[in-house]
Amino acid sequence: MLKKFSVKNYKNFKEEITIDFSAIAGYQFSTDCIADNYISKMLIYGRNATGKTNLGRAITDIAYTASPYPFRSPYNGILLNADSHEDAARFSYTFDFDGREVLYQYERFGNQTLKSEMLMVDGTVIFMCDFSVPRFHFENLGCIQAETANTEIYKNSLAEKINDDEERGDGEILPFLRWLINNMASESNSILMGMEYFSRRMVMTTANDKMRIRAFSSSFYDSLEDPERLKDLEEFLNAMGIECRLEWRKLPEGHGQLYFAHEKLVPFECASSGTMALVELYRRFFYRTVEPSLMYLDEFDAFYHYEMSDNVIRFIKKKYPRCQVIMTTHNTNLMANKLMRPDCVFILSRSGKLTALCNATERELREGHNLEKMYISGEFERYE
Repeated sequence: MLKKFSVKNYKNFKEEITIDFSAIAGYQFSTDCIADNYISKMLIYGRNATGKTNLGRAITDIAYTASPYPFRSPYNGILLNADSHEDAARFSYTFDFDGREVLYQYERFGNQTLKSEMLMVDGTVIFMCDFSVPRFHFENLGCIQAETANTEIYKNSLAEKINDDEERGDGEILPFLRWLINNMASESNSILMGMEYFSRRMVMTTANDKMRIRAFSSSFYDSLEDPERLKDLEEFLNAMGIECRLEWRKLPEGHGQLYFAHEKLVPFECASSGTMALVELYRRFFYRTVEPSLMYLDEFDAFYHYEMSDNVIRFIKKKYPRCQVIMTTHNTNLMANKLMRPDCVFILSRSGKLTALCNATERELREGHNLEKMYISGEFERYE
């Protein structure tokens, strides 16, 4: 589980912002928002331009940094805070792997190149790399069963890469963690495999105009030829409050076509934007063979009726009880103790501070409090 995350000097977050998943307040209701004594379901509210999308991109950054599989960098545009004089953004992740505390921290320059990287397990520094000097500390690799790693090969390849980059004007540095994962035959229960497996299963989505295009890729269409998969999608839509029957047919050119089953078949592409957004949510997060470790759903209910938003959260709780899910929204109807709880609902302020509702008032919030009414009346306004 991810225990804590913080980022500093990243986009609109000049000062450090932290999400502490261990900061639970002991409420005895909506206990399905908690798993293994950590927050597993979280709602974040914030006015426009407070950085809700940037926070999601920051927390899932490790999926690119630590991934052993090469793919295109997710970065585009400005990386560093425009008002800061610091030259790098700092990302920090604290994990709990079977009772062992693992801290992975790194810094990126404005050109996206790594400045430094560090891994610590139970307070012991396993490795530390300062790429700007350069200076390395690899003395404690044995603590994670990686003592056989030939670090000289890494340093030599790094030196060659830096020389090549200087000639071409590039600058991407291979993270040592990624190199270690790629070059060590670690056991499945090792720290390295735990980090790789967790980071690889982190996913993020945000409301945008491309949902309709992505949801109906040919591969997704074709997979619905399987009656069980088609039934699963149909049951999902009905659980969300969209009463329908689905039918899949193979077209003459070989591809599949999805329809609403009425007296006359209606192509599924005619569905509303809300239904299409639901299918995209299903395709990305519920149509999976491996359960996600962390999902960041930015404005997940941008196209939904408030009852459907409620249904989505309940569905996520039931399907992925241990997955850590962060959802951003403007829908105050979800601010209810029957669905969430005060230590799992947060306000993101214009100044880049994240505050749980239980810490945003002098009152002792109880199950009977109407959180939505308190929010609308301005109870938590000073934290916006």
